Amino acid sequence: MSLYNTQIKTIKGDTTTLGAYQGKVLLIVNVASKCGLTPQYAELEALYKAQAANGLEILGFPCNQFLGQEPGSEDEIQQFCSLTYDVTFPLFSKLEVNGAGRHPLYQQLIAAQPLATANPGGQLKEKLGAKDLLPANDSDIMWNFEKFLVGKNGEVIARFAPDVSVTSELFQAALSKALA
Repeated sequence: MSLYNTQIKTIKGDTTTLGAYQGKVLLIVNVASKCGLTPQYAELEALYKAQAANGLEILGFPCNQFLGQEPGSEDEIQQFCSLTYDVTFPLFSKLEVNGAGRHPLYQQLIAAQPLATANPGGQLKEKLGAKDLLPANDSDIMWNFEKFLVGKNGEVIARFAPDVSVTSELFQAALSKALA
């Protein structure tokens, strides 16, 4: 099954698919409002404003599976993102990215890219490990703000650990290649 056919819900609760984004480069991110990485919303929005005209779509999927860091309702999430970070990229309804309730979209993303590219100088994995917060499997989503880069043809071409910034050379090189 194609990523484009997978059913998802918008943050307003409407059922849709990623079909509307076919032919674009997608950055799919599991997001949270009460996380130490939440300021990444600002970087994501800046990237969206800079690259949307070049064919980039950023899609935010709220997830409450990591220490309950996305406890709000869809309305509260949307209001927070709009008022705090002026987010204009599309947001969707909360979903699960790990475990038995993993959404089919994330099943496909993880199957296509089982391991995330780590932040070379990052210490998130060590910090989570020290607190016994690492996921059960290496292929599971590590934490909020893990990123999947999907090419114009719908193929998952890269996956980045939560602490890989979209401003990093590592990410920018992959994005430039995808947008070319």
